[in-house]
Amino acid sequence: MKEISPQMQNQIAQYQQIQQQLQVLANQRVQLESKLREIDGTLEELGKVGPETTVYKSIGTILVRADDRESVKKELEEHKETISIRVRSMQKQEKSLGDRFEQLSQKITEALGGEPAKGDGS
Repeated sequence: MKEISPQMQNQIAQYQQIQQQLQVLANQRVQLESKLREIDGTLEELGKVGPETTVYKSIGTILVRADDRESVKKELEEHKETISIRVRSMQKQEKSLGDRFEQLSQKITEALGGEPAKGDGS
């Protein structure tokens, strides 16, 4: 069995760290995408109800009657835009980390005497 150099150990540690970061980012992105779907559904329902329907908005742990329906809609749309920007940013981070992850994976595999990984075949 080959002796693993300190440099290789460092690369393996980086590989594991990037893998964890990718998992955290993916989980956060999924949560934000879920919030986006929830906001879309809320906006859709808000558009369906008539002007005579009372609308409430959540403030902390309580619901408060919202007299200005348009301001509620505007708040939701602004929140949706903010979340969309965060999701796009996370996707860019995921791509960058994914590329680095693949580079390290190939370096580690080659250094340990294996064939470079070309994918999992699926």
